[in-house]
Amino acid sequence: MAPQYAPRAIYTLAPTGDRFMKVLLTGAAGFIGYHTAKRFLERGDGVFGLDNLNDYYPVALKEARLDDLRKHPRFEFVKDDVSQRDLASRLPSHALAPDAIVHLAAQAGVRYSAENPYVYIDSNVTGQVVMFELAARMKRRPPIVYASSSSVYGSDAQAPFSETARADAPISIYAATKRAGELLANAYRDIHGINATALRFFTVYGRFGRPDMAPWIFTDAILRGKPISVFNDGRMKRDFTHVDDIVAGVVAAADRIVARPEETERVYNLGNNGPVELLDFISTIEEAAGRKATMEMKPKPAGDVELTFADITRAHRDLDFQPRVSLPDGIRDFVSWYKTYANL
Repeated sequence: MAPQYAPRAIYTLAPTGDRFMKVLLTGAAGFIGYHTAKRFLERGDGVFGLDNLNDYYPVALKEARLDDLRKHPRFEFVKDDVSQRDLASRLPSHALAPDAIVHLAAQAGVRYSAENPYVYIDSNVTGQVVMFELAARMKRRPPIVYASSSSVYGSDAQAPFSETARADAPISIYAATKRAGELLANAYRDIHGINATALRFFTVYGRFGRPDMAPWIFTDAILRGKPISVFNDGRMKRDFTHVDDIVAGVVAAADRIVARPEETERVYNLGNNGPVELLDFISTIEEAAGRKATMEMKPKPAGDVELTFADITRAHRDLDFQPRVSLPDGIRDFVSWYKTYANL
């Protein structure tokens, strides 16, 4: 039986700005999803959020994000799974007429994909098909902005990574599922005329981040005086990008594809355009935390790439995307938030 929901009629409220957009946003309780929903809400848009609240990491963190979003009168949330093929019949009718779909729901994590590949196929491949089928059956066939990943570039891409580079040699199951999502989007454009844009995210960090990612893991360990695992002797570089900058790109992509769907590129990189070596990243956390790290050197895990480096020329041109949060400022803010969140 389909779940029963109590609609809050979020799409009928008067706009607070010049343009009131109705957004169906998946992964609303996730890290980037939460911040994206909040940005839409703060500028006056209506957001219908969807998330299955899986236990890949503690659900309490996802609930804390939702508690904040529920303070907004234009936010409505339902717990459901994008991999359910009957999703359209499970959602209330007022959720099925958005101006845009922002599809951020996914099973994240490169290393875990080697342990449990099936959940990645369910969430990232079947979930992509379900959302595009949903759009194809809506009257207006809304455009879709969806999350991809810098992982699709694999290990052989020339830096900085350009959207025109080949992305046909993924080295992790996670990356393969995200690339499959891009190919599916291209097929749905040709078959059903659905305009869609992939956003390839580069190592996102910030408040309410994911506990399985380096910023959280390192910060927690350093503050508690525990050792951290440093892979590949620290000879790895990441294009660490603050979530505020990522969200600016997501919202700009949604605005553009609604206003000018035929002029919007199919893929944009959203990254900081300045990779940082892992040891320098750790030093930045040490400075913000006021403590030194105890490091245990370990070999590079299978599936990890040594470098991510975004060419953001296209995103800057079309989306006015320009990262504004420096790594030291972003890490100081994250460490400050984490001390409060973890009662440290």
